Amino acid sequence: MDDVVAAFLDAASTAVRLLERPELAERWGQDSVLPQFSVAALAGHLLRGMTTVGDYLDGPEPSENGISAASYFLTMLGSASLSGPASQAVRTRGDEAAAVGPAALASDARAAFARLPSRLAGAGSRRRLRVAAGLVMTLDEYLRTRVVELVVHVDDLATSLGVDLAPLQPGTCKVAVDALVDVARLRYGDLAVLRALARRERDQVDALRVL
Repeated sequence: MDDVVAAFLDAASTAVRLLERPELAERWGQDSVLPQFSVAALAGHLLRGMTTVGDYLDGPEPSENGISAASYFLTMLGSASLSGPASQAVRTRGDEAAAVGPAALASDARAAFARLPSRLAGAGSRRRLRVAAGLVMTLDEYLRTRVVELVVHVDDLATSLGVDLAPLQPGTCKVAVDALVDVARLRYGDLAVLRALARRERDQVDALRVL
């Protein structure tokens, strides 16, 4: 749990610093590198990558067994399409979070980040949460999904703004990569992942592309 919390806080800190960059305000109304996502909506989505943890901790603890981070992504992405209602809802929530404007969004991100250590310190790794789509996960597994979201979308937003960031901690990237490889293994099987890593000429399904 300590490694995952450290990775989450590192990724969240990187996101906050990016949201405080002056380039965000300069490109606020432009399209991002993600199809159908404005820079503003992407920034709002990045903020939500931090704030949902506290929101779900505020809810009652469910009694069901939790699913893994990989199963979460398979469930959430299984029927998703750019024009589908689930993807549209994600963009809408990003727009709503960004409605305050770039300066206030950055301030909200800094305040949200300041609350995270104490919130996480008071919750155990096995604390169950009811998260998006009613899914149940332990805090440990849900934080793994947040590390993936933050790491991937920090890169998306930085690329959209044309800025370079200091590298994330190796442990942070390891949490994200491990979670994404687990998604590939669940979706395609171990042999397909092995081929994608070591015998790309036999990779018929692009097994490592999972998001």
